[in-house]
Amino acid sequence: MRILITGAAGMVGRKLIARLAKDGTLRGGKITALDLHDIVPPQAPSMDGVSVTLHTGDLAEAGATERLVASRPDAVFHLAGIVSGEAEANFDLGYRVNLDGTRALFDAIRLAGFAPRVVFTSSIAVFGAPFPDVIPDEFHPTPLTSYGTQKQMSEALLADYSRRGFFDGIGIRLPTICVRPGKPNKAASGFFSGIIREPLSGHEAILPVPRSVVHTHASPRSAVNFLIHAAGIDGNAVGPRRNLTMPGVAVTVGEQIEALERIAGPKVAGLIREEPDATIWAIVRGWPTRFEARRSRELGFSAEKSFDEIIRAHIEDELGGKIAG
Repeated sequence: MRILITGAAGMVGRKLIARLAKDGTLRGGKITALDLHDIVPPQAPSMDGVSVTLHTGDLAEAGATERLVASRPDAVFHLAGIVSGEAEANFDLGYRVNLDGTRALFDAIRLAGFAPRVVFTSSIAVFGAPFPDVIPDEFHPTPLTSYGTQKQMSEALLADYSRRGFFDGIGIRLPTICVRPGKPNKAASGFFSGIIREPLSGHEAILPVPRSVVHTHASPRSAVNFLIHAAGIDGNAVGPRRNLTMPGVAVTVGEQIEALERIAGPKVAGLIREEPDATIWAIVRGWPTRFEARRSRELGFSAEKSFDEIIRAHIEDELGGKIAG
């Protein structure tokens, strides 16, 4: 089993690699080779008997994707992309990375003449307001950001290339992954993690939107589980609608903070400072809130049941089970 991962140096990519290194298998087959790609050098895992090749560069550059798929991987995890805030701030870069790079990869697979399983990380940003209270699977994607538009266009490519038999693709629309470890990135959704991660580490966090904002979350653990499950799922069971909205926990920002206080106490929750940001609010106010996610649940995808579980997962996985202070 040979596996290609783009975006391998990112948070989800690193956690996926760690999971694959731990399991040693995917889709019931022993992993024999990993091709890891990103714009910066990924970290190679230690895996006995597994050939690991590191690739760096821009997927949209001529010849880059052809070189990546020359080894004809059995499974491709396409995680590469720039985040929502950066895609909105830099129109040209967003389309180059999130759309042109994706099409270049898909086309390289098509022209190489093999049909791997391709797992593509899309986003709930493909949906745009106005929303019903709970968004059903049949709700029409009408993105209100450039990032969401780039993801929706990539979803359409994935469905068409799968229909034509060029590869067997599954697109997973990720909710906001929270709590993200490490330093803040340029994602407009970054504060959802920041208001939990920073206080748990003893640092002040900025809340740029109202506490009434409702959003759907899943932990990094769940994100990796989504990817692994998507790699092994029966394509015939998915059918022609290849892009699936993942399950998650829908809560208000206020409920996030209440969960933090339950777990870590009022002193930690008190490190959150409200400081409205009109730019972030303009993006977030057009995002979806709650999802039915019936199809993905029926196909075996699962996530946390409460935001408390998400916080506890972060404390266990990133903080060694301890809270600062």
